[in-house]
Amino acid sequence: MSTSAKTRIVGSPVHRKEGVDKLMGRARYVDDIERDGMWHGATVRSTIPRGLVRSIEFDPRINWSEFAVVTAADIPGKNHIQLIFADQPCLADGRVNHCEEAVVLLAHPSKQRLREALASVRIEYDPLHPIFTIEESERQDVIVWGENNLFKSFLLEKGNVEDAWAGAAHVIEGEYRTAAQEHLYIENNGMIAEYSETDGVTVWGSLQ
Repeated sequence: MSTSAKTRIVGSPVHRKEGVDKLMGRARYVDDIERDGMWHGATVRSTIPRGLVRSIEFDPRINWSEFAVVTAADIPGKNHIQLIFADQPCLADGRVNHCEEAVVLLAHPSKQRLREALASVRIEYDPLHPIFTIEESERQDVIVWGENNLFKSFLLEKGNVEDAWAGAAHVIEGEYRTAAQEHLYIENNGMIAEYSETDGVTVWGSLQ
């Protein structure tokens, strides 16, 4: 049974719906969108890899009544993002577990005022010993997760490894290390949400 080239899917070129707009410079990204009465948001993030949050101080020279300020104490429900376990707080609550962890959310109609406010929030920490390598974690001198720093264990077995070794022409052993890899987005991830009584909530976003 043959398939006509006109109906073939796999291996056929597919035109991107937004391709021409991006090529011609007509595509609008989140940062290009302005809505009436729009507020801009920013995140105050941790500057240390691990520690207890001693205090969050807001510079009195800023009129904070103009801003929306959100901390973990303002989250009415469960303060976590569920991945494998419920171990990732939406906002750090009492401790931080990695650099750049979200601690405070700020919002204001002015981007400039928001940048000034962002630099005017000071977080005091009691640093805790961080772990940066697998070897440190395996030594268990410091426990940062569970009872033994083991996040998740999987056992996969297939075939006879000893027979494979015995029958191999060459056995090469080595240890290899590589830095973390991440593909590059055309724009930073961002979201805009707008509410109206007739349309409900409309969301624009880059959701890679």
